[in-house]
Amino acid sequence: MSRPGSVRVIVADDQEIVRTGLAMILNAQPDVEVIGEAATGQRAVELARRLRPDVCLFDIRMPGLDGIEATRLLAGPGVVDPLAVVVITTFDLDEYVYAALRAGAKGFVLKDCGPALLTQAIHAAARGDALIAPSITTRLLKAFADAGPAAPPRQPIDRLTDREEQVLSAVARGRTNTEISAELHITLSTVKTHIASLMAKLGARNRVEVAMWAYETDRVRGG
Repeated sequence: MSRPGSVRVIVADDQEIVRTGLAMILNAQPDVEVIGEAATGQRAVELARRLRPDVCLFDIRMPGLDGIEATRLLAGPGVVDPLAVVVITTFDLDEYVYAALRAGAKGFVLKDCGPALLTQAIHAAARGDALIAPSITTRLLKAFADAGPAAPPRQPIDRLTDREEQVLSAVARGRTNTEISAELHITLSTVKTHIASLMAKLGARNRVEVAMWAYETDRVRGG
């Protein structure tokens, strides 16, 4: 029986013990409900398209269709009605994270992140926000910016205002809207307005892409 108002999640991992553990953690939350489980990427995509969950939680390494390709099929560029995907993995490898985000993932967490961060990432994705494990956010984005983007970074439609540049920097450092509000002494609704404006000017689909653009254009250095 579905819990009214709860975030509906499907979990995909090829290891049954991991899948069961993740489902138990999420179902223990009062406002999260696991509505489906899958052992392969192909099955995960089929389930997601049929059930239309609020959030998909995908492992990267799965037989056949992996988590990154499954993410691309459900949330990638060109997907008309994209689903929110959070990628979870044992491997703290930058190339995995970057590929997942490029494929359209709204979050990236490690399997040892703990229930609190996992639940946070699920809620963020359900809100249309994004969360990457803090331990890898700035290191990841900076490393790939240093390596150079695959293509020249796109130019904003209109010049960013000084305040937008400040918000951009905070987003790239992994700050939440509440933290940005406190840091810049502006209201939460103002932060959301600036982020919406940044996304529009940069052609970004979410705050992760906004952060990636900040690093690709060398606007943020170090932690």
